[in-house]
Order: sequence, then C-alpha cells, then structure tokens
Amino acid sequence: MAIDWFSPAQCVGYAAFVLGVASFAQKDDRRFKLFMAAECLAYIIHFTLLGRPTAVASSTMSLLRSVLALYTRSKWVAFFVVMANLGLGWHFATRPSDWLPLGASCIGTLALFLMEGVRMRVAMLCGTVLWIVNNVIAGSVGGTALELVIACVNLVTIRRMLREAPAAPQA
Repeated sequence: MAIDWFSPAQCVGYAAFVLGVASFAQKDDRRFKLFMAAECLAYIIHFTLLGRPTAVASSTMSLLRSVLALYTRSKWVAFFVVMANLGLGWHFATRPSDWLPLGASCIGTLALFLMEGVRMRVAMLCGTVLWIVNNVIAGSVGGTALELVIACVNLVTIRRMLREAPAAPQA
C-alpha cells in the first residue's frame, strides 16, 4: 500500500504526534491527562480518515476516559469504560488486530483511574506497545512515529520521576 505522507489523514496524525509527545513529557498527572485528551481527539479524526473504525471507537473511549479521569478515580467508572471498550470490540472487530487499540485503551483506562505517577506511566507504556503494532498494521505513519517517540519520552519521564523521588528510608 502506497502512503501519501501529506494526506489530510497523515497531517492529523502528525498533530496527534505533537500532542502525544507533549502529554508523555508531563510529570504532573493532571497536565498529562489534559494533553492526552487532546491527542485522542486528533486520533479520532486521523483514524476516521484512514477508515479504521475500531481505532476510532477506541480513541473515542480514550478521549472519554481521559476527560473522566480528570474528575474522578472511581473504580466503577473505570469498570464501565473498560466494559464499553469490550462492547465496542465485539461490535467493530473483524480481525484479531482490531483488538490491539481496544486492549491499549483498556490498559490506559485502568492506569488513568487506578494508578498515578510512575506506575501509571509504566502501564501506559504497555498500551503504547499495542498502539505501535496497531499503527504499523494500519499504515499510520504519524501514529507509528508518535507511539515510538512516546515510548521513548515516557521512559525518559519515568526515569526523571524516579530520580526526583525522595529516597526510601533505610530500615
């Protein structure tokens, strides 16, 4: 499949790239979630233009969960978001690879609602790996580049957070 590097779909993917990198560079959890919501909105447009309905559904759920996670850490809300993701999977998935973005979204939901700091970012890194594989399969240049850079930026941010964490008291 030939890729038009400057098609509208790819250009929106590049915008998602910038927003995603900005998100994972944040050490503050609230700013992280705000930038992630903006990235998800760009992803919705990107995957709509690429004709990938499961990735659109997953990105929509990711946008919803990012916004909800700004206001609550409820395990019940997380449960309903995960269940909605699985329902979308049953509705839209037509091949095994369609489950990759949905799995990433479920991991991200649990991370954003039930974790914070380094633990949240490590869980998000697992979801990033699933998005990398999805984007390669979908032919998303911007999305693949985004997730590869996000993985690197997230690892650097995790390292910065660990370095700045107060030392554990000696027993």
